[in-house]
Amino acid sequence: MYDKNTVYIIGHGKTSNDNAITQHFGMFFIGYVVDTATDMVVDLSCASTIPTTQIFIKSLFFEKKFDQFYEEIEEEIKRRYFGSSQRAIVVAYKDAVKKYKEIKQKYY
Repeated sequence: MYDKNTVYIIGHGKTSNDNAITQHFGMFFIGYVVDTATDMVVDLSCASTIPTTQIFIKSLFFEKKFDQFYEEIEEEIKRRYFGSSQRAIVVAYKDAVKKYKEIKQKYY
């Protein structure tokens, strides 16, 4: 299904204790499939309790350069996503980018 140039990376962030995601999963996480040749996000999914949430979060990252400036992604999340996991999405993204950069340096 995925090209041989892709890698899978998970980033995680903490949501509030009263968040349904925390109650169900313990924390918030996003799994990204990234093409290492182009650094583009080719697929992703996340911890969510509502399917629309997962689809919307995917729209924030899908077919975008994965390691683009944090500020751009963070600003778009703040401008478009008004769920209680807003901060956790930013933290999960930053965590995944950190891991991605380490993987690229080591293997690619």
